[in-house]
Amino acid sequence: MDLDDFLKDYFGALRLFAERHGQDGDRFMAGINAGVKSMLVHDDGRTNKEAFWDTMYDYVDPSSRDWEALLMTFYTEEFPRLGEGFQGYEEVAPMIEGLVAKGYPLVLTTMPLFPLTAVESRLRWAGVNPANFSRITHYENTRFSKPGANYYRENLTAMGLEGKDVLMVGNNTVEDLAFCSLGADGYILTNCLIDPVDFDLSTIKHSTMAEFAEWASNLPPCENPAGPIFDGCLDLAQCGFAFES
Repeated sequence: MDLDDFLKDYFGALRLFAERHGQDGDRFMAGINAGVKSMLVHDDGRTNKEAFWDTMYDYVDPSSRDWEALLMTFYTEEFPRLGEGFQGYEEVAPMIEGLVAKGYPLVLTTMPLFPLTAVESRLRWAGVNPANFSRITHYENTRFSKPGANYYRENLTAMGLEGKDVLMVGNNTVEDLAFCSLGADGYILTNCLIDPVDFDLSTIKHSTMAEFAEWASNLPPCENPAGPIFDGCLDLAQCGFAFES
């Protein structure tokens, strides 16, 4: 899935949805964009959902309707259709199932800007069962965003692990490899590589998706799986460390 094409379709669908419900498309999308920016930059302990709606309500009248419920209608009824016709990598679903069968706990540390139902739709587009992940980050259970270290500290706390216990698999040399600053190992997939910094891939594990699936198939069973992994939102007392610089 080409990210630029997806974002064009996604924001276009959001605008049409707003206009069908009597909203000014320009103002509504300005609020969406400002809310997304707020989720990316805030560092004050609010959840990303709180940061989004605190900003969005500067653009829509919070007393005029239940905006959260309305937007959730979009994500449950219209967003899933954006993936129609998309074919995921055929290796992914059996690879995920194989890792789960071997006892490896899997955490989906995706950019937490969507509600959970939207993230689950994106997984299903790829043919992956969301239930295979012990934790999925989304805007309701997360207080930070990539590539900030606090985002990964938050997830390490939820996993009950140290960085050295984690293999971070991703395709973005900035947002995903930021986890390595906390001691995680990294593995970059090159099929849909996003590399804004011209990263030297020779310094880290990397391969195509098919090659990674083959590598994963040869892993032994997990001898000491982490758990339990918390899939909700940590309270401020639990992640108070995250406000350290």
